[in-house]
Amino acid sequence: MITWRPEPVNQTLLQTLIFHHFKSTKLIPSLPYHTLRRPNSRPRTSPRSQQSHHKPPPNLLRKPIPFVTDLKQLENPDEALSLFNHYREMGCKHHYPSYSSLVYKLARSRNFKCVEALLFNIRDHNIRCKETLFIALIQHYGKSQLPQDAIELFRQMDSFNCVRTLQSFNALLNVLVDNGRLENANEMFKGCSKLGFRPNCVSFNVMIKGWLERGECEQARKVFDEMLETQVEPSVVTYNSLIGYLCKKGDLDGAKSLLHDMTQKGKKPNAITYSLLMEGLCSLGKHKEAKKMMFDMEYQGCKPRLVNYGVLTNDLAKRGMIEEAKALILEMKKRRFKPDVVTHNILINYLCKEGRASEAYKILVDMQVQGCEPNAATYRMMVDGFCRVEEFEEGLKVLNAMLMSKHCPRLETFFCLVRGLIKCGKVNDVCFVLDEMEKKKMRFDLESWEVLVRDACGEDGGASGLVTELISAL
Repeated sequence: MITWRPEPVNQTLLQTLIFHHFKSTKLIPSLPYHTLRRPNSRPRTSPRSQQSHHKPPPNLLRKPIPFVTDLKQLENPDEALSLFNHYREMGCKHHYPSYSSLVYKLARSRNFKCVEALLFNIRDHNIRCKETLFIALIQHYGKSQLPQDAIELFRQMDSFNCVRTLQSFNALLNVLVDNGRLENANEMFKGCSKLGFRPNCVSFNVMIKGWLERGECEQARKVFDEMLETQVEPSVVTYNSLIGYLCKKGDLDGAKSLLHDMTQKGKKPNAITYSLLMEGLCSLGKHKEAKKMMFDMEYQGCKPRLVNYGVLTNDLAKRGMIEEAKALILEMKKRRFKPDVVTHNILINYLCKEGRASEAYKILVDMQVQGCEPNAATYRMMVDGFCRVEEFEEGLKVLNAMLMSKHCPRLETFFCLVRGLIKCGKVNDVCFVLDEMEKKKMRFDLESWEVLVRDACGEDGGASGLVTELISAL
């Protein structure tokens, strides 16, 4: 946490914090949407396309749906339902493509209340849904840590005139495992035949992953044995899960034994397989052996990939050997490997941890010059890195670039930056950050507000009383 000496009460800053706390506790209506095209307008065609005598492929003959086109261009998901209703009021009849596009849009923004209301509307209008829609929703529920909702949706699929297959079953199985509901997943896996399914390789892989994540290698091995008994052929993913677990436990001999078993059964190891073994060697301090394995794998018929270089780069950076890591990246380029965002993020991460945020920022700029776009993790590490060295204005610049790139910071990043800007007395900047949080529907809890008010008031400013009074007035 960032600490500094208390300063006199900043009344303007205090009023700003109080205003935003009131604002964040009330529903703010979404801004009116802007229709990008009239519902009945035709898509423009260029003179060149009109002159072409070649018959276009069948998928190009389909006319774009104006609502779907406009929906894709909406930046604010809250405007999606308004746009949907607007088209309906204009006399446009919505069919499955429009409904499914709207469901995807709402699910991505985690507006599940509207998703569920829309699903009831779909059922009432007897619109036949594809299984892919429900699979996507099950996965979104999983990402939002709502496994029970995923279970209920799977159970109700029949009522939407949609046949459940092993694909949606596996999607739910994976959601349960990823959300720590391994017992439920195991029960579902055991009762697979009652639902009319026969587990396939994906089903077994999900269960093996679940047991290994819990550290129960014996249970994972039993699932693997059951897989062989039921004549379900293990995939490279199956072996990679087991090899990765053994490598993390430092059992390189066991991992290499599995590698041998894998090749004997005709399964060709891929770049991920070797990267897992390389990670195991690096964890034991055997960097040179790991590097040798990367070059030897090509003789085994598997070309090194970025992931293999990433293992070595990460190991060097973790040990503080930043210059050596940079040299390895130069070596990659000489071998005609173009470093990706993950590779750059390794250097940015460790430079920021060492308090070298300015150096990390240069890497961020260089990667953009080279045509490699930063991802959410890149921006987050940079904002946190600048906050760590108390360069909050630089952090704000990166945050602004992050928002312009449609990436969303974590709540902890917002808090750290707001707290730092309060320290610098940057009232307008604090306002900007809080407004952006509100747009993202991200809000600080009571404890965080108390810390911020205390920082604005100073240690003797009665922050606790002010926050209590603020809450009681709501």
